[in-house]
Amino acid sequence: MLRYITAGESHGKGLTLVLEGMPAGVPISLELINFQLARRQKGYGRGGRMKIETDTAEVTAGIRHGVSLGSPISIWVQNTDFRSWQNEMSPETINNFISKKLVDCPRPGHADLTGGLKYNQRDLRNILERASARETTVRVALGGITSQFLAHFGIKIGGCVTVLGGVKAADQNLPLDELIAKAEADEMRCVDPSASALMKAKVDEAKKAGNTVGGIFEVRVEGLPPGLGSHVQWDRKIDARLAQAILSIQAIKGVEFGKGFDLGHCFGSEAHDEIDYDRSNNKFFHRTNRAGGVEGGMTNGEPLIVRAVMKPIATLYSPLHSINIDSKKDIEASVERSDTCAVPAACVIAENVISFVLAQAFIEKFGGDSLIEIERNYKGYLDQIRAY
Repeated sequence: MLRYITAGESHGKGLTLVLEGMPAGVPISLELINFQLARRQKGYGRGGRMKIETDTAEVTAGIRHGVSLGSPISIWVQNTDFRSWQNEMSPETINNFISKKLVDCPRPGHADLTGGLKYNQRDLRNILERASARETTVRVALGGITSQFLAHFGIKIGGCVTVLGGVKAADQNLPLDELIAKAEADEMRCVDPSASALMKAKVDEAKKAGNTVGGIFEVRVEGLPPGLGSHVQWDRKIDARLAQAILSIQAIKGVEFGKGFDLGHCFGSEAHDEIDYDRSNNKFFHRTNRAGGVEGGMTNGEPLIVRAVMKPIATLYSPLHSINIDSKKDIEASVERSDTCAVPAACVIAENVISFVLAQAFIEKFGGDSLIEIERNYKGYLDQIRAY
């Protein structure tokens, strides 16, 4: 089973990823992992932290000469900013230490208050340091590994921002390669230049007011075979697993597949995808893709289309009302260094967590301890469904 765990705090020494279950023999380029990390740091509206950090992955186990060994893969990403936080975030006891960055005024919309109550912490920094989206750095590194595994089987992932602060991009039914190229070239990861300019203006407006802004992004995956996931148990449904992974990204509040919530406004004849058969290639296909590539908890062979909404970030430079947890007096919420908008970055993060879930389901379906074994099993399955 492919699984992972992460560790680390936002201003601690660094972040750690341990990935277990990657088969042996998978070519893995460190350059491509770092490419994903660089993508996460981009985007109009990011804060000062991105100017401090240059995220670089260091492989500490599980890869030799650019190839996976089949043993756990460990990756370390150093926090450059730790130099300014060594005493605050020291793992060792410091005698007579008095924190200069104690947090006792929880931010509405963040983990601060609930985490403090749950873990009985009087300094809410002990909550926010781990709750921070900085943790997604190593989840993007994770996707940098799993996306290389998927690419070996012709599976490609790309995403773009479709709505930001109420500004909606024109519908662009672009080939995936073109969508990826346009999104990569735009600071908002938007493929509609006119909408991108309006989105930037919305970010500028929010920044000037000490506010933040959210939005919606879409991720598309092509090349998936039918049958990843299963209908037989709730926790094996691929859309449920994808939704859980996406919702685990900080500030994500909703997920939809295909037409998603629009399906609540139409008849069944307008909701479902008619089935046809390509006799020249011995292949079933759907005439439309309103389902977004998922039926009955399984991929159906059409492109996977997922959208998610990110709420405005909870740290406001014009803070909302809060209560001091010690004095119980009315006060403005604490302010931590943050972004005005991180929707473009959230799109990149989502691409990578989606990559993990799909790689996990792929390995479950075509299991093996080596890439060669999985290739053999996958080829046999493709032959089977062509002969169906």
